Amino acid sequence: MSTDTSDIELVSSSQAHTGKGLGTGNPADAFVIQPPRTRTTKTPRRTRTNFEMLAWLFMRLSGVVLVVLILGHLLIMLLLDHGVSKINFAFVAGRWASPFWQGWDLLMLWLAMLHGANGMRTVINDYAEKDSTRLWLKGLMGAATVFTVLLGTLVIFTFDPNI
Repeated sequence: MSTDTSDIELVSSSQAHTGKGLGTGNPADAFVIQPPRTRTTKTPRRTRTNFEMLAWLFMRLSGVVLVVLILGHLLIMLLLDHGVSKINFAFVAGRWASPFWQGWDLLMLWLAMLHGANGMRTVINDYAEKDSTRLWLKGLMGAATVFTVLLGTLVIFTFDPNI
């Protein structure tokens, strides 16, 4: 069996969406993999940072840490402390009297919010078609993230059990 490629016809992207594809009559042929883009004179040689790679790495690392934090939280709250019926104001006051539990809950809050915001940023980048829509959605999401993180941090550190 030879691998002769002389009979392969390249299809432009304008033809690919018509369903005509490679002209074989098979609609599946309309899905053509575009060749890689070439570097133009406007394309920078090297970007200053590789933000997307760092965001990808953050998602992986924060996900592993969050699994440990959340499973530990559930284990302690539900199994070792005898379930949800024991959780009340006094329980939270006693728990947040310790800097260890304040740090645990703070780390869980920060990682969960930043992990979720990074995921939402990816979804917005994938599905928002217009630049202005993308800008507004990411701005609102960022503002909500900052507000929630600041409010949660304030609550954890200024919690007064004597109220």
